[in-house]
Amino acid sequence: MATALPSALIADDLVKTYRAGRGKTPVRALDGLSFDAEAGTVFGLLGPNGAGKSTTIKILSSLARADSGRAFVAGIDVGKHPARVRRAIGFVAQKSVADPMDTGVENLVLAGRLQGLSARGAHARASELLDRFGLTEHAKRQVKGYSGGMARKLDVAIGLMHHPEVLFLDEPTTGLDPEARAELWAEIERMTKHENMTVLLTTHYLEEADRLASRLAIVDHGTVVAGGTPEELKNDLRGDAVIVELTADGDPFAALAALQRVDQLREVGGDGRTLRARSDNGAATLPLALAALEAASVTVASATVARPSLDDVYLRHTGRTLTKAQENFAVENAS
Repeated sequence: MATALPSALIADDLVKTYRAGRGKTPVRALDGLSFDAEAGTVFGLLGPNGAGKSTTIKILSSLARADSGRAFVAGIDVGKHPARVRRAIGFVAQKSVADPMDTGVENLVLAGRLQGLSARGAHARASELLDRFGLTEHAKRQVKGYSGGMARKLDVAIGLMHHPEVLFLDEPTTGLDPEARAELWAEIERMTKHENMTVLLTTHYLEEADRLASRLAIVDHGTVVAGGTPEELKNDLRGDAVIVELTADGDPFAALAALQRVDQLREVGGDGRTLRARSDNGAATLPLALAALEAASVTVASATVARPSLDDVYLRHTGRTLTKAQENFAVENAS
């Protein structure tokens, strides 16, 4: 029987509430959030903006204190020994920490010196990381002239200067083009495979979580609603996803009623003009679903059958898709 790896990260019943200003209801960012991550793996926190992912990283990295609960990083109690935790981790925040007026090498050397490296050691490590991330020819350019992908690589390199045991990546690829995102994914995979580094990744990108995370915790409203490997979570749904897109004049209510009458479908739900259901045999059930919609005079723009995805997992456990949750967050914070 395989021996379980030691836990590099433990969050135990974390609770965090923020004041929201005079006359406003306090915001419960974390509501009993718990998980543990094995050493040398990528552990993903998947959820929309506002789910509590960034608050979790802030608590684990000692940048914020939980109202209650306990957290351990690399075996260190965060509440009791925050300075030791900060020496053990690298932290790549959503916003860049690099000084845009300094060069790439200057940013790296400064980060190394702040972490206790000698001048010679900082320059040697900076040279190593610049080469590793393909930034050597840009080392003496001011960071303000870097592309988005180059700047993000530099941020990760800064987090790695002192050889941390655990690396926190908070939404690391937000805003990157597909090529830059793929390059950063490859580097994250290399870190865990060849350096035995533990990575805590927060993301709202389904493909990113599916590809990189050895295990996932799906976070919603400050708590973990499901956890496991991506494959375990998807296989737990059983069967195929049947997805129907209605035309602009299609009636979602009539469509829902029609699909609910198809015996071979279960978990029928809708999100605007997009309807979803599950079936043990999607290919055989899809014609029955389309016939039911036609009988109800509902016009269909497209219909597909797919194996379960992490979006289906999110829908199962929260009642909405991750895309819809992102949209809701944007609307709520724009008003």
